[in-house]
Amino acid sequence: MDGQAVQLIEGEALEIEAGDPRPILEQFRIAGEVAVIDLDAAMGDGDNTAVIESLIKQAPCRVGGGIRSVEEAEHWLDAGAEQIILGTAAEPALLEQLPSDRVIAALDAHDGEVVVEGWQTKTGETIEERMERLKPYVGGFLVTFVEREGHQDGTDLERADVLAATAGDRDLTVAGGITTAEEVAILDAQGIDAQVGMALYEGTLSLGSAIAAPLTSDRPDELYPTVVVDESGVALGLAYSDEESIEAAIDEQRGIYHSRSRGLWRKGDTSGATQTLLELVPDCDRDTLRMRVSQRPPGFCHEETRTCWGEWFDLGQLESIIHSRARTRPTDSYTVELLEDDDALDAKLREEITELIEAENRGHLTHEAADVLYFLLVKLAAEDLTLREVERALERRSRQ
Repeated sequence: MDGQAVQLIEGEALEIEAGDPRPILEQFRIAGEVAVIDLDAAMGDGDNTAVIESLIKQAPCRVGGGIRSVEEAEHWLDAGAEQIILGTAAEPALLEQLPSDRVIAALDAHDGEVVVEGWQTKTGETIEERMERLKPYVGGFLVTFVEREGHQDGTDLERADVLAATAGDRDLTVAGGITTAEEVAILDAQGIDAQVGMALYEGTLSLGSAIAAPLTSDRPDELYPTVVVDESGVALGLAYSDEESIEAAIDEQRGIYHSRSRGLWRKGDTSGATQTLLELVPDCDRDTLRMRVSQRPPGFCHEETRTCWGEWFDLGQLESIIHSRARTRPTDSYTVELLEDDDALDAKLREEITELIEAENRGHLTHEAADVLYFLLVKLAAEDLTLREVERALERRSRQ
């Protein structure tokens, strides 16, 4: 609202104004998709389009609030929203014109009755009735218990279980009053995602506890095997986590694990090979974690290799080397020469692209493509951009 991250009680009373949403998104993204709702647009009082477009570029987001036409829906889909959330306009005539797998119908309900137009207008329709009517047109539902929203009094777990049965093979997310890790675990066991706001802002529920809540372990030490991967998804090694290490990793936004010999293990404290935490998600069986990190040199392994299976060279490794040169600035590095001379870098990139276009055979083409990719990665490093940001841009385009 008004460009700021806010939390309302029952959609009306402003309880929290948390300021710039970007640093908040940077933390919340660790748990997966983040729901971004334009409250001004939902209430017909302006919009936050520019802010939300910047958030979509920052992390995977579901976007909702005031989307009431095919044109508006397509705008957000083409902008890169993972999914869009439609409430007031979620009617078959509009929904049938959109890709169902990327559409969530928002069923905001007060005491079981669906309300629309920023939760201000009653429809006379129950959640179940609207769910059955819209099920053929959407990939999932977001049910918000409005009377519980912002109160931190707990959500209606029994009602949620009934709604999961009604949703059938459609995804179901529940919001409104979710306060404890136990509730998150129960909802997850019912096949329901928990959308949490107030409890996270207030600190009643930590993000670490919420992520750890559904986890189970069949190990005697009750640890969770944790597959550590880099930005490109390359496996760096296997570690172990417990709730304490998960909490610490999220609080400090770095790679922190449970060592079976040393206890809490902050990766890189002694070696300097620290990690920035990007994402922490459980697998389908909730007994294993995947931790996506940005790994600093020399690598994850104690033998100073990129992975615990030895070196693995790809564009991600090349990018890491280039960024390392950018940080350390060795005097005998050609990469550093390019980083310090924009004109020379641009000239080389133009030259290599021309040579790539003019390549006449497979070997020549391979050689020139390698040159272009190297100079392109240097160009990105010079602008403090990463390959992952480029991949995200391509991913957004693939969704248009």
